[in-house]
Amino acid sequence: MKKKIYFGLFCLILCFLAGGLYIGASIDKVTDRLESIIILHKVEFLRENLLNKVVVVQADLLLKDTPHSRKVDTFVKHVEEMYQAAMHCLNCHHEEPVKQRILHFENQINVYLKKLSRVYTLRANDLRLKKEKEIAFDIGQAALEEVNNIVIASSHKTSQRIIQARQNIKKSKNLLYTLMILGPLIIIFTAFYFFRNFTQSITTLTKATRKIKEGELTYRITYQLRDEFRELATSFNEMAFSLTEQQLRIQQAERLAAVGELAAGLAHEVKNPLAGIKVSIEVLKNELDLEQDDKEIFSRIINEINRIESLLKHLLNYARPSKPRPASVSIHEILEGLIKTSEFSFKRPKGSSGMIKDINFAKDFDSDIPEICADPGQLQQVFLNLILNATEAIREKGTVSIKTAGTPDGSVEIRISDTGQGIDPKALGMVFNPFFTSKPKGTGLGLAICKRLIEQQGGTISALNNPEGGATFVITLPVKNKNKKCEL
Repeated sequence: MKKKIYFGLFCLILCFLAGGLYIGASIDKVTDRLESIIILHKVEFLRENLLNKVVVVQADLLLKDTPHSRKVDTFVKHVEEMYQAAMHCLNCHHEEPVKQRILHFENQINVYLKKLSRVYTLRANDLRLKKEKEIAFDIGQAALEEVNNIVIASSHKTSQRIIQARQNIKKSKNLLYTLMILGPLIIIFTAFYFFRNFTQSITTLTKATRKIKEGELTYRITYQLRDEFRELATSFNEMAFSLTEQQLRIQQAERLAAVGELAAGLAHEVKNPLAGIKVSIEVLKNELDLEQDDKEIFSRIINEINRIESLLKHLLNYARPSKPRPASVSIHEILEGLIKTSEFSFKRPKGSSGMIKDINFAKDFDSDIPEICADPGQLQQVFLNLILNATEAIREKGTVSIKTAGTPDGSVEIRISDTGQGIDPKALGMVFNPFFTSKPKGTGLGLAICKRLIEQQGGTISALNNPEGGATFVITLPVKNKNKKCEL
């Protein structure tokens, strides 16, 4: 839209500039034509004036030697005026054909002036004088006819030029009127085009926001908007999709919270009667005279009760996690203690199948890692759970690797890896979900509790499969701020 607006403004400015230049050129052209018309009228006036002067001199010549003859001074004055009028015509610029006629007329005027001079200066008999007068009159009449022909010819051409000039002026005037009408129409059309696209896009977006406000989160903008509004519509659809996902997550979290509260209450109510049942079974097992098969049945009942108690304990820990008690702790000290305990307990642990496992513990600690602010008891619980899971993932022989390192953003990263079977890629994104487990007798709450405890420390936990086999759990924890008290 921004590019189109700039382009439209550029086109309008270009049109106005071109129109202004054309109007200026048209005004100059019209002015030149008007000046040409004025000059043509002036030329026509000068030629008609010359014609009148010649007529006056001819009249003076006819009246000579009559009672109505002009005085010599008056006659000389009229001759001078005729000569000046002739010189005005001769000094004008003419086309070549007209110029030849003007030169011929100039010769006639010069001869005419000489004859007039002889008529008024010759001292001879009356007969000769009369003859000179007739010759001068004939020459003047010929000059008069020549001037009259020139006037008639020039008048025709002048009329044609005036008509042509007026037609050109009319065309220019009509074109100017057309530009004056089209200019505003172009501006109105351009403004309408941009406002229509703008308001249509705004209306579509406004309608979409109202739909979202009314709770219709599945609404999407399907109309193809233009320019920047298309990107805005895409972002709006992405936002609506994200809101839908967030709403589903919130609903799921609310359901889980309700189920957790219910489960916690139920577990608390079941725990005490279950303990009584367990004690009663143990008393019966020890006091009754039972056969070996019956004793094994009682033992299996007690084992199942122990498993139910463990499940209830994990459920209560997940539903009602203890509040963390932050302190300045060294990650390496906690891990060193757990590794020593694990080496002692799991160096050759006995698996569920009765097989002996050979597990090696490898550590790679970064000595530059400072202390962090966290609950040491909860961290120990998380690390121990992950180490136990790593040893259980190894079937016969393998290695559990524990590595620490600093991150570019100033956090501490702990990686606990194993060389076991790894995690099913389809289940990789669900390992931290409550009640999700891949173990036959697992509760599905261990990793969920680990995730909640780590998040309470302000950190993150994730799982991934190793390219060479096995799985790795990555924990990231923030470093303690020296300038602040250790609080979460």
